[in-house]
Order: sequence, then C-alpha cells, then structure tokens
Amino acid sequence: MKTQKKPTRSNGTKKATDKGKPGRPSQEVTTKRATPAYAAQAPDTPLAPLQIQRRAPLPEDVQLEILYCGVCHSDIHMARNEWRQTIYPVVPGHEIVGRVTAVGNKGTRFKTGDLAGVGVMVGSCGHCPNCRKGLQQYCTDGGMVGTYSARDRITGEITQGGYSKQIVTHEDFVFRISDKLPLSGVAPLLCAGITTYSPLRHWKVGKGHKLGVVGLGGLGHMAVKFGASFGAEVTMLSTSPDKEKDARRLGAHKFALTSDAAQLKKLAGYFDFIIDTVSAKHDYNQYLGLLATDGVMMCVGAPPTPAEVQVFSLIGGRRSLGGSGIGGIPETQEMLDYCAKHGITSDIELIDIASINKAYERMLKSDVRYRFVVDMASLS
Repeated sequence: MKTQKKPTRSNGTKKATDKGKPGRPSQEVTTKRATPAYAAQAPDTPLAPLQIQRRAPLPEDVQLEILYCGVCHSDIHMARNEWRQTIYPVVPGHEIVGRVTAVGNKGTRFKTGDLAGVGVMVGSCGHCPNCRKGLQQYCTDGGMVGTYSARDRITGEITQGGYSKQIVTHEDFVFRISDKLPLSGVAPLLCAGITTYSPLRHWKVGKGHKLGVVGLGGLGHMAVKFGASFGAEVTMLSTSPDKEKDARRLGAHKFALTSDAAQLKKLAGYFDFIIDTVSAKHDYNQYLGLLATDGVMMCVGAPPTPAEVQVFSLIGGRRSLGGSGIGGIPETQEMLDYCAKHGITSDIELIDIASINKAYERMLKSDVRYRFVVDMASLS
C-alpha cells in the first residue's frame, strides 16, 4: 500500500533498547482516564456496566471515540471463557469504528476528527519474519496482542475492547475508514470481513472458480459477498431452507440444502474451494467430499471442540484442509479500501448496549441477519 506505513515495530514501536522489554523504550503510564464500558466479570455472569481505565495517548498512540462496535461470536467464546484464555474482567469487542479525538505528539498517520477503526489486534513483536511481511496476525515471537483480554507489550496492561466509549492504541494498528459507507455496516468488516477476505485472497479465489460457503451467518454472508464480487460461482451450503432467498440476495448463484442427501450427492467433487464459517460442532468430512481433485477447504469458524477428519477424505482427491485467521495490517487496509470502492458492507442489526446479553442469546440461536452492531451512543 503506497499510503500504508508498514508496521515493523513491537505494538507499532521500535525494538526496546532498555530493561529488556519489547516495544518502545520503557515509559511509565501515569495518566488514566475512567471510561464507561460493558464487561463480563466471570464466565457465568452477564455483561454489565463497568468503569475501566484507559491510558492517555502515548507519543505514537491514537485515541478513538467509539461510535459503533460489532458483536462477534468470538466475543461470546471469550466472555464465557470457552477457549480457556480469558482474563477477567473482560470488555469484549474487536470490530471498532469511531472518530479520532487525540493523537500522540509523535503520531504521523492520523489527525483529530479522522474516521478510523481498530480490529482484532493491537500489537505484535514487529521483528519476526511474519511481522516483517505484514502478517502480524501470525506473529511468531509471543503472538499478536488481542484487542481484549491480552497483555499489552508496552505497558503490561490487560487490553480491553470496544464495548466502551473510547480506546487508545498505537497508530500502526489503527485503520483508515472511508466516509463513503455507513459506519455501522463497516464495523464488522474489521473481523467478519477480513476473516473471509483473507483466505479468499490467499488461495486466489476468483473468476472461473466454484466456491461453496458453509453457514450463512456473520462470516458466511461476507464470504458470499466477497466470493461473488471476486467473480467466483458461489453456492450457499446451509441446513436452513429459509436462508436461500437471502443467500441469493447477497450474491449466491446457487443454494444447496445440506440435510438433503440427494442434493449433496449431486455436488460430490464439484467445488474448487469451500470456505467453512461454522463455529459449532459439525461434520467436516461431509464437505470435504464435495471438493474436486486438488480442492481446498478453508476453515475460518472456530468450534470449541476438536473436529474429526477422515484422512481418506483428503487422500482420495489430493484435497487440502486449511485454516485461516484474520489478515495482517496491510491486507486489512486493502480490504477496507476494496469495500469502500465496491460498496460492500455487512448486513447488520443495530442494537443498544443494554441489549447485549439478549443479543448473545440470539446469536447462539442463529437469530441475527447477519451481524449485531452496538450503537455506542447508547452507553453513558
């Protein structure tokens, strides 16, 4: 990207030269600001109001007033400690868009008043091979720093997410947001969007390819939109017949009911690629059999329990089963720019923050089309 400064620094900063810390030279954070938020205090408690402390901007930081925050299934996993890595209290939310309200005195990429966003990560080591290639999401030296429930490499603080009024992070992990699209629909692009865009781009899915999309939810509906936009023939693979109309509206060319054995039999060996967006336990082998020779199944959903895969499902057609996370900083900005150019946003249901626990329950029932987004003006 010509206008994207490539992050090559820990949490966006130069490698430490003192006290053995990765990150900028040790800098004590003395100023804190109380910020309203919604947090989970334990795995079995509902989210509730909580005042958290945000640091004042450090020299290369950006402070955002959060306007909208998408609600990701990962938020539920983390709030309920289903991945066994949550640090309580936890403020979820990593699909954040807002307006810049302050910039550190060495900041160069943003100015007050700019529209900007924060996604799934707010830091990485900055010096490992992946970070240097712009693949900060696959940082091999300590891993990326998650936007919430992770330890900040610079300050040592536990990160807190976007169900809050503001957020402060290093400028290299903040994205430029276009004013051409409705901000509420842009917010989920920071996770649901890039999580589907990245594997489709990595495996070069496009014109002439047959793409199957498993699951029409927050991720799946974005996979349909991107697949169709890239020129692939898109088939929605769903257990719900009532999803067909929406799938076609979103850009799917075909629809197959996966509970119908006859329909699946006709699709055996049909697809060049399948992207599996389902986060609940399901049978991967059922879909592997739908791949053509040398076909690839891309897993972006993250069920909480291990999957059983029959090796012969792979050997029989030299098929591949792969996984993919979010994109790196350059690719995420590329995706946002692509969406602005092509008018792509998420289909959302806008809610107030007081409805977040009800929204979680509805998400578990797949009762959302297709992403909840919190209007943060409702938080005071």
